[in-house]
Amino acid sequence: ALLGYGISGTIVAITQQKLNVRYPACYIACLFLFGLSSVSCFLAAQYIPFNAEVIFWDWRQIVYLVFLFLLLSIPFFFAATAICLTFINYKKQIARIYALDLFGAGAGSLTMILLLFLVFPLWALFIIAIVGLIATLIASWELHSNKRKWISAGCIFCIAVAVLAGFSIELKLSPYKSLEQSLLVNGTKVIEQRSSPLGLLSILESEEIPLRHAPGLSLNSVQEPLPQLGVFTDGDNMAVITRHPENIEQLAYLDQMTSALPYHLKQIQQVLILGAGGGTDVLQAKFHTIPDIHAVELNPQLVDLVDKQFKQFTGALYQQQNISLHIGEARDYVSGSDHQYDLIQLALMDAFAASSSGLYALNESYLYTTEALHLYLTHVAADGYLSITRWIKMPPRDTLKLFITAVDALKQSGSSSPDEQLVIIRSWQTSTLLIKKGKFTAQELNAIQIFCEQRSFDIVFSPAISIDQVNRFNVLNEPYFYSAAVSLLSENRNDFIDQYKFNIQPATDDRPYFHHFFKWSTLPELLRLRNKGGMPLLEWGYMIFIATLIIASLLSIVLIVMPMYFYNNARTDASKNLKRSTIVYYFFAIGLAFLFIEIAFIQKFILLLHHPIYAISVTLTAFLIFAGLGSLWSGRFSKRRANRRAILVAVLGICLLCLFYLLFLKTLFAVLATLPIIIKIIFTIVLIAPLAFFMGMPFPLALANLSKYAEQYIPWAWGINGCASVISAVLATLLAIHFGFSTVILIAMLLYISVLFMYPTA
Repeated sequence: ALLGYGISGTIVAITQQKLNVRYPACYIACLFLFGLSSVSCFLAAQYIPFNAEVIFWDWRQIVYLVFLFLLLSIPFFFAATAICLTFINYKKQIARIYALDLFGAGAGSLTMILLLFLVFPLWALFIIAIVGLIATLIASWELHSNKRKWISAGCIFCIAVAVLAGFSIELKLSPYKSLEQSLLVNGTKVIEQRSSPLGLLSILESEEIPLRHAPGLSLNSVQEPLPQLGVFTDGDNMAVITRHPENIEQLAYLDQMTSALPYHLKQIQQVLILGAGGGTDVLQAKFHTIPDIHAVELNPQLVDLVDKQFKQFTGALYQQQNISLHIGEARDYVSGSDHQYDLIQLALMDAFAASSSGLYALNESYLYTTEALHLYLTHVAADGYLSITRWIKMPPRDTLKLFITAVDALKQSGSSSPDEQLVIIRSWQTSTLLIKKGKFTAQELNAIQIFCEQRSFDIVFSPAISIDQVNRFNVLNEPYFYSAAVSLLSENRNDFIDQYKFNIQPATDDRPYFHHFFKWSTLPELLRLRNKGGMPLLEWGYMIFIATLIIASLLSIVLIVMPMYFYNNARTDASKNLKRSTIVYYFFAIGLAFLFIEIAFIQKFILLLHHPIYAISVTLTAFLIFAGLGSLWSGRFSKRRANRRAILVAVLGICLLCLFYLLFLKTLFAVLATLPIIIKIIFTIVLIAPLAFFMGMPFPLALANLSKYAEQYIPWAWGINGCASVISAVLATLLAIHFGFSTVILIAMLLYISVLFMYPTA
């Protein structure tokens, strides 16, 4: 998207004299082409055979990735060209135009979230195309085009075609996703689909070959799992909906999983299941006759499938007597609850294939941070348990990262001996970490040993366990898990973490990338082993992210910076004192800084609003709308020729507010944590408003100044700002992964301060 914006500046800079005299026709044409390309480019992109996992063997994949970049940037190129031409032709109203552009973006952000609750993703794209065509129709009449009747007829015809196409064209999923692979099995079919901003849910039925999903099931288990339906989110990340049992003994296979461990240590009265999904963990609690089961699930559409659409199949699981269902985000529910639970259980929420391939490496997860585990423990009753199940990866990654995170969480809770409060067991596929609110007793440790021996599970770590008691059933060459756990509890833990070949540093709220395990120091070894099975150890999400940064940067330089730099434009006398380097630095710096702050604070406000839909829609909309107000207000300074003073005010406002939020935002969130969501949303808008207001000023102020002294540089500045945005969108996340979101904000502050000395004026 941002690449398209940057390229538009280059094209307009080179051809502006020809385009300006034909502004009405060019503007209308750009809107019309935006409407057509917004759908057609995406449909074309679906047929590019890009496969991330063979990128190190097949050079064509790089070419495909570049094609994807360019193809998907085309709609944004046309939209941005229309805006850029408008800046030039209405240069006395730049602040107003930029403000309206941001208002539209803010309204669009919120509308898009709401729209995705109502229609499927592809239909949403057709609606965007229709809106683009309606804008074309309006523009043709507003600009009094001589051909407005023909344009209107063409737009109406294209709208009719788009509506018909919306009913006939289906979304084509990547053939490498789990759903597409599952559909290759005889007798499988998708029987239901639901869509929302949380994802596209596809329900899979397998009539000939039964679907059986029981992660980490003991190899000693003699009972067959009950019939199941597969639930895929966005074509991946499979979970299941299980048929309601005729008698409770049919659920006995759920007792043969590592997650069943806490039910064998004491009589649990009240359990809280976070991420209940299709209900597997709820059924496990029912099998163990827990009298009071609380379940939290984020996606209401999944609950609707379990309780309504497939009510006969599931027995309306979440409506049963001893089950209390709460729809919402896990941390949000826990922080607002005053209950104490005998057991809090974090369900296995991601699929093995996606987890093991590293596709989640870039996903922020606030469920597994040190602060999150500390929060859960405060809601565990005395002598109760926090249980977390994860997939087993070799070499060990998830299990170790979770273990050291738990150690830090216990220390935050005041524990002086975390080693006496931790137990890890593993099967051939999953591991379960058990954290006790208190020390494990000899009776509990004995029960753990019996549980594991009956199911051929290995104890990875428990208080007083020795090396000869581990690695007995699912035998590895060495007791890697035990040795690592011991090292992580020792005084040399930091040396062990530094020397380990994967990143197992504890995740925190400032660096919430629990699934990121990649270390650059390991890359040469993995590449040497790529033909010997080393490639599965690479995190493909992270590697494609790096490829994205490189390609985005190269395309920006080649398509945006170089053409504009070498293009010799006739300069007015007033513009001779303007250095191109000043223009480049100023607009590049504020392009980086704006998105750095926006992305970082969107992530930080997830900690207050928790629910991703609320967090993204509210924060993004607030940033854009109040930045628009800042732009609108900055127009007054341009008229008074007080731009430099306005830039100083804006930068001081941005830096002081950022500094205040870095110091006190965490405390503010703690105070606001128990308030109703509507009050939290109001506080979010109030907190973002002044920061966004000041952030909306630097760009239009400098652009208005250029319009006075060197208007031919307006598209150049637009393109440079777009180039910075292309890079910053990726770079902000990369910096956050390695240094944290607070560092991203500090860098943005320094960038804003630096532009005070590089303000482009004659």
